[in-house]
Amino acid sequence: MGKYIIRKTSNGQYWWVLRASIGEILITSETYTTKQNCIEGINSSKISIKDSNFRRLLSIRNEPYFTQNANNNQVLGTSEMYSSTYARDSGIESVKRYAPDAVIEDLS
Repeated sequence: MGKYIIRKTSNGQYWWVLRASIGEILITSETYTTKQNCIEGINSSKISIKDSNFRRLLSIRNEPYFTQNANNNQVLGTSEMYSSTYARDSGIESVKRYAPDAVIEDLS
C-alpha cells in the first residue's frame, strides 16, 4: 500500500510526497499555504489517475520525468528524473496503482 506523507517547511508551508509500498518516492507536491489545501491536493492526486492526468516530459538534460495534473490541469506533483522513458512510464503506472488507496501520514 502506498502512503502520502505531509510535511511542513521551515517557513510554515505544507507539501506531500507519495511513496510506494517499498518506500520509494513516486511524486513530490508543490508547497501549499495551508494544511487543508495540502490535504485537498492529496485528494485530487488520489482521483486524478487517468493517463491524461500525466505529462511525460524531458528535462533540459534530456532526462525523462513526469507531472501528475489535476483535471483543471494544475500540477499536483512532479517525479524524480529517470534514466529512461521506460522507467518514467513505470513510475506513472506506480502512481496509478498506489495513489487511490494510499493512506495519509501527517508528519507536519
